[in-house]
Amino acid sequence: MKKQFGKIIGKVSKIALFLCVFSIAPLTANAQKFALVDMEYILKNIPAYERANEQLMQVSKKWQAEVDALNTEAQTMYKNYQNEVVFLSQEQKQARQEAIMNKEKEASELKKKYFGPEGELYKKRTSLITPIQEEIYSAVKDISDLHGYQLVLDRASDSGIIFGSPKIDISNEVLSKLGYSN
Repeated sequence: MKKQFGKIIGKVSKIALFLCVFSIAPLTANAQKFALVDMEYILKNIPAYERANEQLMQVSKKWQAEVDALNTEAQTMYKNYQNEVVFLSQEQKQARQEAIMNKEKEASELKKKYFGPEGELYKKRTSLITPIQEEIYSAVKDISDLHGYQLVLDRASDSGIIFGSPKIDISNEVLSKLGYSN
């Protein structure tokens, strides 16, 4: 009798567990919605971003030419120094060495000013690109709110997404929301 009662309790608990799992499963299946965006694709289709990148490239080339000119000047000064070192007095040698070091330091400081972590290129990139990024973020947020997405991932980043169904890619919808049809 105790054995049969134990078997019945076991079957009832399995059935209860089965019912519990399958009654909760639909709730959790609909609980989270995901979407993907391809930021590279979106940015390539925004003319303002392309213009900003072109502007950054031009200013970067200009500034790099300035830095290169100073480095070339320092190298020329050093070569001239090496050719004339045997004819120079100790004071002249020291003065030339200081001039070369000052020119190299000037080039290094200019490079840091333009290309350093808080340099002019960083500031220029921030002023040109940040408004575009904020506009995209706002469009993604609006679309996410509209469709109930809890998570939107960028398929173009190194986030480790192995596969993403094109059905959940909202990149074209983001472009459309921004006013760029594709």
